[in-house]
Amino acid sequence: MDEPRDPTAAAVGARVRALRSERGLTLSALARTAGIGKASLSELEQGRRNPTLATLYAVAGPLGVPLVALLGDAPGAVVADPGDPEGPGDPGLVARLLHVDRDPGTTTEVYWIELPPGGRRDSVPHTAGAVEHVLVVRGSLVVTVDGVPTSLGPGDAHAWRADVPHGYAAGPDGAAGVDTIRTGPG
Repeated sequence: MDEPRDPTAAAVGARVRALRSERGLTLSALARTAGIGKASLSELEQGRRNPTLATLYAVAGPLGVPLVALLGDAPGAVVADPGDPEGPGDPGLVARLLHVDRDPGTTTEVYWIELPPGGRRDSVPHTAGAVEHVLVVRGSLVVTVDGVPTSLGPGDAHAWRADVPHGYAAGPDGAAGVDTIRTGPG
C-alpha cells in the first residue's frame, strides 16, 4: 500500500515534473544535469521524497528557474537541509518563505533563515545574474562567496552575485536573518 503523500512535497514534485516537461527534458537528463540520482528525482516528482534545499537548488539551476518556482508563491513554505550526518542530528539551514515579488523578467524571494550553532550551508551557483543579500538579525554568520569569507554579526548585511559557489557558516550561537534573492533573465 502506498504511503499518504505530504501535500507540500506533492505540490513541489508536480511543479518539478511540469517544468521538466515544459523544457522537453527526460527524467534521466534532468537527474544527470542536476547531479542527483534518477530514482531520487522520480520520488521527488511523485511527492514521495521531502525535498531538501540542496536538491531543490540542484534542480532549479538546470531548469533555469528561481527556487520559489519550485516551492510556489505562498508565504510560509519551509525547506531545510539536513545537518551534519555525523553530528547530533541538527536540522542544518531552515528557510521559510516570507514574500515573493515579481516584476517583468525578475523575481525577488525573501526568506527567514536559521542555522544552528556551527551549522553550515554550501550552495551551488543560482541562475545567471542572481543577486543574494543577507541581513543577520541574531548570532553570527560567515558568508563565503567564491572562496572569500565575510564575517557578519547582528545588524550586518552583505550582498553578492549568487551565480557563483557560496555558503553560510553560523557561529557558536547559531544565526538567524533575512535572505533575499533577486533573479532576473539569465
